Amino acid sequence: MAFASEGRATSCMPRRELSGRPPRDGYGIYVYPNSFFRYEGEWRGGKKHGRGKLLFKDGSYYEGDFVDGEITGEGCRHWTLTGNTYTGQFVLGEPQGHGIMKYQAGGHYEGELFRGLREGHGCLVDADGQVYWGSFHDNKRHGQGRMVFRNGDEYEGNWVQDQRQGHGMLRLADGSTYEGQWHSGVFSGQGSMAHCSGVIYRGMWINGHPMAQATRIAILGPEVMDIVQGSSLTLTIQLQQDNGEVATSEDGRELEISAGVRYVQLPAYSEVSFFRVDDGLRQTPIQTPFGFQCISYPLSSPESEGPEPRAALESASAHSALPEGDPSGPFPLFFWNPLPSARKHEPSCPGSRRRAERGCVQFSDVRLGPPPPGYHAILFQEAGPEARTTGEQREYVIMIRDVTTPPFLGHTLSMAFKHLRVLARGAGQQPHVPSEDLEALSWRGAQDSRHWLSL
Repeated sequence: MAFASEGRATSCMPRRELSGRPPRDGYGIYVYPNSFFRYEGEWRGGKKHGRGKLLFKDGSYYEGDFVDGEITGEGCRHWTLTGNTYTGQFVLGEPQGHGIMKYQAGGHYEGELFRGLREGHGCLVDADGQVYWGSFHDNKRHGQGRMVFRNGDEYEGNWVQDQRQGHGMLRLADGSTYEGQWHSGVFSGQGSMAHCSGVIYRGMWINGHPMAQATRIAILGPEVMDIVQGSSLTLTIQLQQDNGEVATSEDGRELEISAGVRYVQLPAYSEVSFFRVDDGLRQTPIQTPFGFQCISYPLSSPESEGPEPRAALESASAHSALPEGDPSGPFPLFFWNPLPSARKHEPSCPGSRRRAERGCVQFSDVRLGPPPPGYHAILFQEAGPEARTTGEQREYVIMIRDVTTPPFLGHTLSMAFKHLRVLARGAGQQPHVPSEDLEALSWRGAQDSRHWLSL
């Protein structure tokens, strides 16, 4: 850094004006003709040389080593305009080599510089406390580097012009990880994500989104599934993409199977089968795509504890006042009497949740369980041969929910439904309902039709 050669100068011994010329040797003070610079320090041969302090009219300054009139060596530079301060090595007036730059806005940089810019290896802490260790070029993160973000996320990999680009690994604060290709700071190319929910996706990414991600749940099989009362069924579930292909790139999404029973408003007289539900067990009906609503109904499986559904029904009937009639009919009339302390029942079944493998899930040996406490199963049907077919089947709904927690990439798949008809065994006989019971049921149905379920 060259300065004007004429001005007022003082020598340390003695301190006096030297005909407007800078001191030759030793220690002295010199004020330059333009009054913008003022130097106090060591001189050699009329040039600043050794230790000294150069002050600028705006309040900026440099204090440190000088060589043949130039700022070179170790020193400290402060810029009033920006408020930044640099301490370290200088070459020809520029920060160059190793040093520490403290920023007025907050944060600092420690590492290598070239002509005042970050260049080489260093550590940058920004105003938000985010930390980067790695390579720099032209003042930007460039090359291999590791960064810890304000929210606790951590990235290690390639950078290009301050953007994550190339190959890298991201460890999120919630425990999720991504390893693969990046472009312009987002997932792009081949990569694998292990989500904190347990979902793993391996495949192509475009602009931060998985290209072959599941977008819907599909329950395979006919539109309406018919099974015989008391039998079990096996359901195969697929996670499908928008184009209908199985999302084989995805593992670990958690699905839950549940059942519902058809919900209707029951008139005073009706030729349908239904459940009456206690007042304390009211539920919000679930809308199905089949044109009717349903409410929850329990499932059972070999993993469930307790008696089999048929045995449970027989046990329940042993403690109930059954009307006269043949109990071996297809849908025996029974009342399920809960204890006074019974609370709202939430149907559940051991093994009701499965995690997908290559986009597929299978639920095996699934059965409809006995009615839970508070559900009163009743067959209400007028006599006559044309009415018998109504009582020979009940309508249920199988539902598959995406219960992945937390949702994979913030998105939960919509629930899938399957219409299920349960056919009676030996549909030739119907139970008899005494007239006094019919009158009581009709009165109750007229009072609050919201609690009746048609099966």
